[in-house]
Amino acid sequence: MTYREITTIDEWSEALKASSERPLVVFKHSTTCPVSANAHQEFSNYMNGSPREDVDYLLVKVIESRPVSNKIAEDTGVKHESPQIIYVDKGAKVWTASHWAVTKAHISAVLD
Repeated sequence: MTYREITTIDEWSEALKASSERPLVVFKHSTTCPVSANAHQEFSNYMNGSPREDVDYLLVKVIESRPVSNKIAEDTGVKHESPQIIYVDKGAKVWTASHWAVTKAHISAVLD
């Protein structure tokens, strides 16, 4: 399994709509933050293991794609933080974690 980076609001809108058929995990990553670098490694460790295959995985770089990050916060009702992971099913937030809570173990506990 792999994740894909989204950079436009249209890509986000399509992914959110598709979550009515297939759940979605969004990882919001700051490319300048050491805490986010650690969370990105944890997310990658989850993805390199045995991630759920019935879920779509997205990456949003919050500095480079600020409008997308803001739209995700607006659409999910989840205040922006980074690093942050949001699990969306049927267009609604099911679970979220941020900062040091973004770990492979935490992701696995929720998704698996």
